Amino acid sequence: MKHRLLPRPLLSLSVFLVWVLITNAASLALLVLGGVLALVVPQLTAPFWPQPPRLVRPLSALRFLAVFACDIVTANWRVARQVIGPLHRLSPALVEVPLELRDPFVATLLASVVSLTPGTVAIDVDRSRWILLVHALDAPDPQALIDEIRERYEQPLREIFAC
Repeated sequence: MKHRLLPRPLLSLSVFLVWVLITNAASLALLVLGGVLALVVPQLTAPFWPQPPRLVRPLSALRFLAVFACDIVTANWRVARQVIGPLHRLSPALVEVPLELRDPFVATLLASVVSLTPGTVAIDVDRSRWILLVHALDAPDPQALIDEIRERYEQPLREIFAC
């Protein structure tokens, strides 16, 4: 029964918290309405959510999150310096990153990780060719960017989810 009532507990919690924040829910009626939405939205959207692959290596996931957090901090610093500095030194590029993974969920997760890292934005995941199209603010050596994405993000995600 719990699984049917809360098919995606984290989504329900997120919907409720966002509702409380955007409505500044100070009344019981708004809180109840937020609770109803938190139950209904995940059930209505369930057909659109893919089944995520099973997390096989949780310790590797924690290590990956630590690396990703450090990368966000260092990339923020690097991008700030680049934007403040002379813009003519930047080498923006569109780069096609060939993917070894073949799981749509993990490919989307990889694209999200790339987009959340300052200085890069994942534009598309081409599932017919398994190519991740990335725009980089500064990529004087596109192959180095490809190698970095594959080694720092794709390979650990493949290990974490056994893809």
